Amino acid sequence: MTATRRLLVTSALPYANGSIHIGHMVEHIQTDIWVRFQKMRGHQCIAVCADDTHGTPVMLRAQKLGITPEQMIAEVREEHVRDFRDFFVEYDNYHTTHSDENRELCYRIFNALNDKGHIAKRTISQLFDPEKQMFLPDRFVKGECPRCGSADQYGDSCDSCGATYAPTELKNPKSALSGATPVLKDSEHFFFKLPDFEAFLKKWTRGGHVHDSIANKLDEWFDAGLTEWDISRDAPYFGFEIPNAPGKYFYVWLDAPIGYMASFKNYCDKKGIDFDSFWNTDSDAEVHHFIGKDIVYFHTLFWPAMLEGAGFRKPTKVHAHGFLTVNGTKMSKSKGTFINARTYLDHLNPEYLRYYFAAKLGPGIDDIDLNLEDFVNRVNADLVGKVVNIASRCAGFVHKQFDGKLSPTNTEPTLLGKLQSAAESLAKLYEQREYGKAMRDIMALADQVNEYIADKAPWKLAKAPETAQQAHEVCTVGLNAFRLLALYLKPVLPKLAEQAESFLNIGVLQWSHAETLLLNHPINAFSAMMNRIEPAKIDAMIEASKESLQATNETHNEPGKPASHVEPFKPVITIDDFDKLDLRIARIDNAEHVEGAEKLLKLTLNLGCETRTVFAGIKSAYGPATLIGKHTVMIANLAPRKMKFGLSEGMVLAAGPGGKDLWILEPHQGAEAGMRVK
Repeated sequence: MTATRRLLVTSALPYANGSIHIGHMVEHIQTDIWVRFQKMRGHQCIAVCADDTHGTPVMLRAQKLGITPEQMIAEVREEHVRDFRDFFVEYDNYHTTHSDENRELCYRIFNALNDKGHIAKRTISQLFDPEKQMFLPDRFVKGECPRCGSADQYGDSCDSCGATYAPTELKNPKSALSGATPVLKDSEHFFFKLPDFEAFLKKWTRGGHVHDSIANKLDEWFDAGLTEWDISRDAPYFGFEIPNAPGKYFYVWLDAPIGYMASFKNYCDKKGIDFDSFWNTDSDAEVHHFIGKDIVYFHTLFWPAMLEGAGFRKPTKVHAHGFLTVNGTKMSKSKGTFINARTYLDHLNPEYLRYYFAAKLGPGIDDIDLNLEDFVNRVNADLVGKVVNIASRCAGFVHKQFDGKLSPTNTEPTLLGKLQSAAESLAKLYEQREYGKAMRDIMALADQVNEYIADKAPWKLAKAPETAQQAHEVCTVGLNAFRLLALYLKPVLPKLAEQAESFLNIGVLQWSHAETLLLNHPINAFSAMMNRIEPAKIDAMIEASKESLQATNETHNEPGKPASHVEPFKPVITIDDFDKLDLRIARIDNAEHVEGAEKLLKLTLNLGCETRTVFAGIKSAYGPATLIGKHTVMIANLAPRKMKFGLSEGMVLAAGPGGKDLWILEPHQGAEAGMRVK
C-alpha cells in the first residue's frame, strides 16, 4: 500500500445555459471513476465542481425567460446536480461561480497580478449595437466573410473558407441580437500579460503536467507567439465587476477556473479543512484537472500563468480527453443522437454508459465513439453475461442446499490467487487512466471464472449426495471471484458493487479487501442486479431525443468558450472544394533554423517561376541540411500568414503522428518544380 496522498480533483465547469448531455458525461464519468478509485485506495481525495454561470448568453437567456440571471442559474444548477447524482457521479462539493468565495478569490488574484505589473490597460475599438446598447462579442455579430464573401458568417471565423478575422473586418455586419448595423465604439479594456510567463510556461508544460500530445500542441502556440489576453467586458454583463473600474467586468474565462478554488474554499469552510495547505506554493497536496481537449488553451497557458503570477501552486496534472461521437459521427439533433443526460436516464441504466465509456477511455486525447449496436452487445455480454452471470449461477445452490453459507475451504487457490494478484496491476491502470485496458483485463478474468464454472458444472454436482460438497466448493470459488470482480469494477459500477455488498453480506469494499476471501461466510438471497438492454429501449431513447431537442438547445456557449466535449466539425464540403487547392511541386533550395522557435524550419521553396518562404513545423523530424535539394508538395494558393518570425507564404504537406515520425510528402522521381499535383 502506498503512502496516503492528499488529492484535489476537478472537472471542467458545465455552463449554466443548458442541460447536461452525454458528451459532458464522458468527462464527469472519467473523473468520478478516478476519484472513487483513489478513495478506495484510502487516499484523501476531494472532488469539487461548480456551474460556470457568467457571461452574455446567461444574461440574454434570463432576459428572454423574464427572470433574473440569479434565478436562472439556480434552477439550472439544481438540474445539473440531479443529473450527476443519478449517473452516480459524486462531487464532495458542487458550487457556483456566482459566489462570494469566487468573487473574493478573483479580486485577490487580479490585484496580485496588477500589483506585479502583469495587467495592462488600453483602448480598443469594438462593434456596438445601438439598439441593445451593448458591445457585441464575436459570435453575436454576423456578416459577409472579408476573405471569400460568404454571407451569414460569425464575427470570428468563416465556416465556408475557414478564415479567421476580427469582427471589425466583416463586411455588412449585423447584430445577431437586434439585426441593427453595429457601429465602432472605443472602450478601455484590461489585458493579462501572458507573454510575461513564456519561459515559465515552456518549462511547466514540459514538466510532466500534461500529456505529450498536449505539450506538442502548446509548442505550436509558443512558436506562433503568446499574446496578451483581454480579460474584461463592458456593461451590461452578468459577472463580477472589476475592482475600481465601474462598468467593467471580468471575462467569464477569468473567473471560471478560479471557480475550482472557490468551490474547494466553500467545502473547506464547511468541513474545517485548511484551504491554504492545498494551494500554497509549498503544498504537498496534488491538484488534478479533468477537461476536454477544446479548452486546453485556457487550462495549460492562462490558468497556470495566473496562478504563478498570483503566488499560488500550479496544477499537478491537467488530464485532457477527446470528444464523443455517436455511431461514428457528430452528435446530431435530427438523428436523435444528441442525447441529454436526463433523456438517457429515462430509458437506460446509467451504469451501462459508465461501463461503456470506461471500456473506451485511455489517458490520451483520442475521440471516443458511442456505437449504439456495440454498446448493447458489450453491456449484455460483459456485465450481464459474464460478471452478474457468475453470481446468478452460484447463489441458488448455496441457499438451497447449504443454508446460505459458503464453504470453509478454498479448493482453487490458483484461480482465486490469480484474481487477487491482479489488484496491483489493475490499480496501476486506474491510476494512469488506462480504463479501457483495465476493463479488458477484468473481463478476461471473468472469462476464466465462467470457464471454470462451466467445466465444473455445479448444477450437475449438486444432484448427487456424493458430489454435493464439490458443488458447494465450486460455488464458493465462484462467489469469491464475483466479489473480487465487483471490487475491481466498483470505481466504474458503484451501484453494482453496492448490490454485491448487500448480497454477499459484507461491508463497504475497499481496494485492500482483495487480499482476503470469504470462507464459511453467510450470504443473502440473490436478486437480479442487471437486465439485458433491449434494442427497443435504444430506439425509444433516440426518438425521445429527436422530440425533446427539436424545439430546444439554443446556442448555450459564451462566445470564445468552446462547446465542451462535442466535436466541432467543419461544414460539409464537396469535391469542388478540393479543386480550390493549388498543389504544386516545390524544390527546397534552402532550409535553416529559426531563432527562438523550437519546432519551425524556414524553407525557401522554388516553384520554377518564383520562390516562396514557408515556415514549417518539421524541425523534430528533419535537420535543415537533409532537406536542401529535395522536392516536396506545397499548397501554393494559401493566403500568407504573418508570424512573429516573418511571413509564411504557403504550406508544406506532411503526414505522421508527430515528433520524429513526420514525413514531408515527396513527389515521384522526375518531378519538376512548379508542376501541379492532381
